[in-house]
Amino acid sequence: MDGTLLRGRSSFPYFALVAFEVGGALRLLFLLLASPLAGLLYYNISESAGIQVLVFATFCGMKVSDIESVAHAVLPKFYSADLHPESWRVFSSCGTRYVLTANPRIMVEGFLKEYLGADVVLGTEIATFRGRATGFLTSPGVLVGNNKALALQKAFCDTSPPDIGLGDRKTDFPFMKLCKESYVVPARPEVEAVTHDKLPKPVIFHDGRLVKKPTPLTALLILLWLPVGFILACMRIAAGALLPMPLVYHAFRALGVRVIIKGTPPPPAQNSPNQTGNLFICSHRTLLDPIFLSAALGRPIPAVTYSLSRLSEIISPIKTVRLSRDRVTDANMIKKLLQKGDLVLCPEGTTCREPFLLRFSALFAELTDELVPVAMSNRMSMFHGTTARGWKGMDPFYFFMNPSPAYEVTFLNKLPKELTCGTGQSSHVVANYIQRTIASTLSYECTNFTRRDKYRALAGNDGTVAR
Repeated sequence: MDGTLLRGRSSFPYFALVAFEVGGALRLLFLLLASPLAGLLYYNISESAGIQVLVFATFCGMKVSDIESVAHAVLPKFYSADLHPESWRVFSSCGTRYVLTANPRIMVEGFLKEYLGADVVLGTEIATFRGRATGFLTSPGVLVGNNKALALQKAFCDTSPPDIGLGDRKTDFPFMKLCKESYVVPARPEVEAVTHDKLPKPVIFHDGRLVKKPTPLTALLILLWLPVGFILACMRIAAGALLPMPLVYHAFRALGVRVIIKGTPPPPAQNSPNQTGNLFICSHRTLLDPIFLSAALGRPIPAVTYSLSRLSEIISPIKTVRLSRDRVTDANMIKKLLQKGDLVLCPEGTTCREPFLLRFSALFAELTDELVPVAMSNRMSMFHGTTARGWKGMDPFYFFMNPSPAYEVTFLNKLPKELTCGTGQSSHVVANYIQRTIASTLSYECTNFTRRDKYRALAGNDGTVAR
């Protein structure tokens, strides 16, 4: 993988991702402290010994199920962003595809098979005891040098040798000699990674807290920033929770949170028996969408949510109401809230980090004709403010721990009466129209994926939250 299918020759960033996502900051610190020893062994004594140090520092004591979860939900996003275009062109043109790698098979197999169409993955096998990794390896150890050649011979013992072999370093030569044709992928010149639109399978759903691939320097900066960022996040959250909403926008700007407002928001709803409040239909990027919408409007707007941690409810500066997932109950509740004033709803039901919109639930279109589409987008440089596998109570903290996060709120035109259900339009037609309108504004792509699809892909459940 490293240096051949991927442009980068170092596997440290991917070990660092596993260390941070499973073991937190302390495990990442342990790996970072062990990395000089790993580098010394790798480049001066033994490639195998250096990798063993990384494996031990990363995996020792971890649950195997946690490692598999990170390999499935977190790593594919970073692997796919570093795919070598020439190696991929050759690899994808072949019928049966084998990958031999010194990386632990548990880390790479999911990505290689699901996203690149690999048929067989031969990698280093980690030792386990009672469902936990020991930090050691099973025989024959790290799959490097002659071990790769032996693994290839075993895999092809009953068939003719492979037609094409690709490698990037001298320790790949033993297995490359067994192939009919062999090619070395040069480290220079540097090439651009395969673009998102040319990937065999786009990574729509992914998890994990880190935005950038943690090289040793980036990992060090993350660890140094964490205590400072947490204090800054607490200050930002306190400002949003304690100050009057008209002041929140200015407080956020003073604390380094950029709020960009586009479009013309509608005036507040008038209390009238014949008129309901405006229903703001937002694309869903983080659980903070309704809060930044309220900050942009300068007044608190209640929000209905599918799932919210108790901590997030406590620190929220706006009223939040949980949906019960019962269609009749939820419809009656939303109608009552609209009779009192404006309301925020994210019909996707869950967040999506990539430039895609999930399918919009059509229920909202049946409840009112006062529909205001709002395109929400955000920018983070260090941490993601969402999670499918972790504790959602930390979502706002991670978002506000970014040095200078930004939220862009774009108010679109209120839906014309002739495009609402009140004039005979189907609720699905209305929902799809609003989805396309928001997607066009953000240059996103519409999909039919749902909340259930996301959680099945990332967490192995259907996304329901026990009350």
